[in-house]
Order: sequence, then structure tokens, then C-alpha cells
Amino acid sequence: MRQRPLRRTARGNLPSELSGFIGRGAELAELGGLLEVSRLVTVTGVGGVGKSRLVLAAARSAAEESREAPEAQGVRGAHAPAEERYCDGVWLAELACVRDPALLELTLSEALGLTDHTTRPPRAVLAEHLADKRLLLVLDGFEQLVDETAALVRELLLRSPGLRVLAAGRRPLEVAGERTFPLAPPVPEEALALLEARASAADPAFAPTAADRAALAEVCARLDGIPLALELAAGRLRTLSPAQVLARLEDRFGLLTGGVRGGLPRHRTLRTAIGWSHELCTPAERLLWARLSVFAGQFDLEAAEYVCAGPDMPVEGVLDLVGELLAQSLLVREETAAGVRFRMLETVRLYGAGWLESLGDAVRLRRRHRDWYMGLATWCELDWFSPRQHEVAALVEAELPNLRLALECCLDEPDELHLGQYLAGTLWFYWAGCGRLTEGRHWLDRTLDHPGGQVTEYESSRLKALWVLGYVAALQGDATASMCALYECRDGAARSGNRVAAAYAVHRLGCLALLSDDMARARELLGEALEQYRAAGELNSNVLMCQVELGMALAFLGDLPGALALCGEVREICEERGERWTKAYALYVLAYAALEAGGTREARRLLTECVEINHAFNDLVGLVLALELLALVTVAEGDPAEAAVLQGAAEPMWCGVGLQLFGSGYFNAPRLMCRERAGEALGAERYAAFAAEGRELGRESLVVRALRGAARVPRPAGLGGVPGPRVSRSTAPADQP
Repeated sequence: MRQRPLRRTARGNLPSELSGFIGRGAELAELGGLLEVSRLVTVTGVGGVGKSRLVLAAARSAAEESREAPEAQGVRGAHAPAEERYCDGVWLAELACVRDPALLELTLSEALGLTDHTTRPPRAVLAEHLADKRLLLVLDGFEQLVDETAALVRELLLRSPGLRVLAAGRRPLEVAGERTFPLAPPVPEEALALLEARASAADPAFAPTAADRAALAEVCARLDGIPLALELAAGRLRTLSPAQVLARLEDRFGLLTGGVRGGLPRHRTLRTAIGWSHELCTPAERLLWARLSVFAGQFDLEAAEYVCAGPDMPVEGVLDLVGELLAQSLLVREETAAGVRFRMLETVRLYGAGWLESLGDAVRLRRRHRDWYMGLATWCELDWFSPRQHEVAALVEAELPNLRLALECCLDEPDELHLGQYLAGTLWFYWAGCGRLTEGRHWLDRTLDHPGGQVTEYESSRLKALWVLGYVAALQGDATASMCALYECRDGAARSGNRVAAAYAVHRLGCLALLSDDMARARELLGEALEQYRAAGELNSNVLMCQVELGMALAFLGDLPGALALCGEVREICEERGERWTKAYALYVLAYAALEAGGTREARRLLTECVEINHAFNDLVGLVLALELLALVTVAEGDPAEAAVLQGAAEPMWCGVGLQLFGSGYFNAPRLMCRERAGEALGAERYAAFAAEGRELGRESLVVRALRGAARVPRPAGLGGVPGPRVSRSTAPADQP
């Protein structure tokens, strides 16, 4: 799972280097040579020996070699230049926080920037995406899922001839063709340079004397030069002299060499280093270390205070203790889109988890962790309908590993399954609004299909999970699953008298009718749902989306004044409340109506804002709908070539959404009209060429191009007027390219 702040580009997602990479020149050269002759290289070694830093350095080197090179047109075998081998980028997938095998493919897809709303197996989506790519995929921290990772890597390599994999783990993957690179600790000179550099970073006044350097060299020798051990020692040099560090290490060396009898010396040495740091901590610092081990990946101070505080650890003291663990290099501080966060290195976290188990407090802490993230999800759902919507999206993205852990905790406790249903349902805004439909479907299915998932004692949680499942399945194009879940929700709501759940069920049945081209039924159900929402006093993004969907149905049926009135009201409420996600869909309907009336300039202005919002939220459904309509606006402005480019660019995006334009004649009408008019103006051959150009655009480039189009002066409408794109399902079948 991604844990460090990423610098995403069209050619990769490698994190920025937060501290200098010292030494390892020979290892880097050897590793680069192995990557030239093998498509799978695995760097192995004890935890803390520097595997992650080495593979990231090698990956950055590969990315630098290919960054300035033009796109290559073919793979010329194993010895092709790096700019050809990696012309589709270098991508990092961090797997240390992934425990559920079902999330492995989703994590890789996320790392590659893929968004898929369909019901296709994530592995098939991944393999299809990589089939014709030439890239380097870096996998870090797969030990807990070694068999599943090995099987996935084997399949991807077989199906993707241009793929190369660089992995880092404590053991090989044992896949045919794998070349392993056992990583030893750095040589003494490099180890000493690393220790001094990290000590200087922790304390700029650090200036070792000759005697100090001798003590530091002995510290390096005692710790076998293991980089993680040296990082921990460097943290202590803020308060201890090199001689004191050495003396304390010697005092405890024999005591702390525990571990499995017969284990590798370096494993015992690493345990020595971590155990030594543990011994040097105060009792309160040790306790916080153990309790922080319940977090997966990053966490913020507020979460640490809630989960870890208690009678033996006052909440007001947690901040100072976190500062002490930071000073000792036991925690890492990171700036993210969600604010300042902390992370514990996996080896250090596992040591703390062992202590927590020995204290007999692990179960209680896991429940406190779950409770915090239940509360976080609840507040995020409320905050979604506010000006903080974008911050909520960033926060949930950052907290996804911990939310997954909380969901697993609910599934592990049969008596608390209802909490899992509530949590999976409460995150509806993230699943539907931020491009996470596949993962949302995974958790909703698990909590509802789990033994005990039919218990009605907590019916409201189950009903919420059901309507969210119906919503997600409808957007995925799985009408059968959607209908089953929504009818079950509606019937259960009627039995229990839950008016809010009943309204959501009717709403999503109306949404399903809208996507299925049954506009009369959609108008009836969506109107009924709005009445039920108002009677129940419900107002949020879902309610406004219901009004937008009703406006969309009216627009398709030709009632443009009714559509304008509904969506204009939604737009005003969204601007008043600071809501942007639903506003984007209202803008889509308003742009459709403007185009019907011949207002291409107004339609472009509305769609430009729509594209910008949907891209910011990673809402692929809204984005591709807006781009399709923008293509029709473009051809109406007299630029058929650019319209063909936009249409071509939309085609691969639909592969991640599902059936193109939902298989709907109504949604498909603008596309058909645009293709017909652009094709008439350009001719079939030129249209195909411009569409092919669009298919090669990455999403970032496409969005930049679409937004830039708003600034150009529209050309005279050389194609004549554009009649309204209103058609019936029978006269406009779904496009089948």
C-alpha cells in the first residue's frame, strides 16, 4: 500500500527522496545489470538491511534514463535501452500493509493509476492494462502474501512481454526466470558514512572528533552495518556521545541477542538494535511504541491520542512521547495531502506488535483502533456535504490502510459484523465519488455475505449496506445484483419502518432505471424518492444527486425547462454548501440543456468546470460523460479534428467504467452525433487517425487538453447548426466500436 507522499507523473509514481542515498554504488550497478538480462529481479535480505532504499534508487535511475527519451516503437529484446524498456514509466506498489489477498490486485491497480468500475476480476483488468505496456513495476514488502504475489507476478509476466518486475522482500518469489540479489549490509566505510550523515541530519551541530569516529566505527561493527540499526543509533546521538552509545550497546548486547535459536546472526543483530532502542526508551515511550503498532501505514496525532491514551498514558502526554519516538528515529514524520502524518517502519512496528501481544492488550487496542476509524468514517460522511469535500477525499485516501484494518477487525468478530456493514456503507461517498467502486463492492459483499450477515438485530446497518451495494452495482453495470440488493433493502425498510432506508432504495432503483433507458420509470421513482427524502428531513449529496438524476431523465424526455429548474436549484444549493461532487453532475445536465438550445459557449464553460471537478475527485464516470459531451460541443464549434481526438480519448476510459455509456441510447446519442458529424467533415480515414491520437493520450494530458480548450476562441460553426441530441433508445442503439 502506498504510504509515502508520491510525485505522480505520466511516467511513474516514485516518491520523492526525503534523505540522501549513501553508498551502495557497486550494488546499484550490479542490480542494473541484472535488470538488463532478467524480467524479474528480487532483492532479498534481513529486515532493515536497506532493500527498499536500494530498489527505489535503482528505480529512480531507470526512470531518469527513460525520462528524456522519446517514446520507442518496439521492444528490441532483453538488451534494449532503458528508454525503450521503460517508456511507459516506473511504478511503485508498496505491499507491506496489505493483508487481504483479495486486495493485492487492487493495490497494484491503484499504484498504476488504474480506475476500474466494472465487475471484471481485478486481475484481468490489471493484465489487460499491462499487456502492451513497457514498464518497470517495483514491488516492496510482499512477505505476508508471498504465494499470492508470486502467482500474480508469474501471470503478469507471461501475459505482458514488455513488463519487468523489481521486487524487495525477505525471501525470493521463486518464480521461473527470477534472478535473486541477496543484499548484504554496506561495507564498513559506507556504514560509517551513513551513521555520520544521519547523525548530522538529526543534529546539525554534530562534529565527531577522531575518538568519536573510532567509537562510531565500533558501533557500526557491533550492529553489522545494518542501515536500520544505524538509523536508530543516529537518533540516539542527539543526546548521547558516541562513546556512551557504544557503552550502552555493549552493556546490553548479550542480553538482547534473543530470538529464534539458530537464527541468522543478522536477524539477531537487528533484534539487538531494535531491542537496544527499546531498552533505552522510557516505560511510557515503550508503551506508546507498542500501542502505535496497531496502525497500518500512516496515522495522525489525533488518532494516536485516541487509540493509545488511557489511565496509564494521559492524552496530553502523547504529543511529547511522539516527539521522543521521532527523535529516536522510531517514527517518521511525513507531509501529505491530508496534513502531517506519522509512520512506523515495518520492522519497528512488528517489534512493537510483539510487545503488545506479550502485554495481553492487543485485542483491546485493535478495538479502539476500529472505533476511531468508525468515528472518522462517520464524520467524513457528514463532512462530504460541505466545503471540506476535497479534504475529506484526501483524508480517506490516506487512511485507507487503517480503514481496511478496521473492516477486517469487524469481520473477525462475529458479534460485531453489523459494525462492518455500517462502516462499508458509510464509505459510500468514497466508493462512488472517488473511483473506488471495485473495492467498495468487495467490502460490501463480504460484510453482507458473511455468516451472521443476515442478523436483523442491527437492521439499520444492514439496510445501509444493501442500498450502497445496490448503488455500487448499478454504477458497475451489474443490474441483477443491484436490483436484488435494492429490493431486499426496500422490503426490509418497509418491515422495520425505516423511512430513510426506504427512500434510498427507491432512489437507487430510479437510478438503475435511468441507466437502463426506462425514462418514464426513472422519472416516477426518482420523484417518489425526492418526496420521501423531504418527508424524512434528509438533505445531503445523495438527495441532491437524486434531484440531478431526475433532471437528467426530464432532459432526455425533452422537458428542458423542468431539467433546468431542478439542476439550477441543485447548483445553487451546492454553491451555498460548498458541495462540488454533485455540482459536477448538475453542470453536466445544464450543459446538455445549453447545447440543446444552441449555446455552445455556455455548454463549454459548464463542461470545463465539470471536467475539472470530476478529475479532482478521480470520478471516472462523471469525467468520461463530460468529455463525451464536450466532444459534441467541440464539433459544433467547428473543430471536428479536436472532437475526434476527444472521442478517441474517451474510448479507453470506458474500459474502466464498463459498458460504453451504460449501453444507453440516451447517454449514447451525443457520441453518435459527434462521430457522424466529425466523420462527415474529416472523412473516415482522417477521423480514425485523430481518434487514434486521442487513444494514446494519458488521463492527465487529456484533462489538460480539455481545460485548455476553454481558453481558445471557438471557430465559426462550419458544420452548420447542431440539433438537439435527443433520441429514443430504439433509434439510437448503444455504440459498439
